[in-house]
Amino acid sequence: MDWTLEVVVVPVSDIDRSKHFYSEQLGFVVDHDTTFSEDTRVVQLTPPGSGCSIVMGKGIVKGEPGSLKGVQLVVSDLEKARAQLLERGVEAGEIVRMNDKDGGSFVFFDDPDGNSWAVQEIKARATGGEWK
Repeated sequence: MDWTLEVVVVPVSDIDRSKHFYSEQLGFVVDHDTTFSEDTRVVQLTPPGSGCSIVMGKGIVKGEPGSLKGVQLVVSDLEKARAQLLERGVEAGEIVRMNDKDGGSFVFFDDPDGNSWAVQEIKARATGGEWK
């Protein structure tokens, strides 16, 4: 039996600002933005090439905005990914090379609420999804 990770919930303070950051600055695809009632809204976005989405919203998310730490995205070309982040106005850090092995290089950034992300270069495992 496969156990697949499909959704990571991201606690945010401003849904529209966060939707813009993830879709326009990071290039995530907006799967849906659904308002069920005045108190319930769900926005789901998926990174290009990923089988796992993120969800943010009102009335569904527990947790303090900015409390998500350590989620990793994987790319095949870290230099290209960092350049795209910078071009889109994302404050991405310098490339950190922890070792010379595949998988040992990272770039870190935060969303507008302080949720922390890592971009890891794994050339052997990257699925071919490209940042748009």
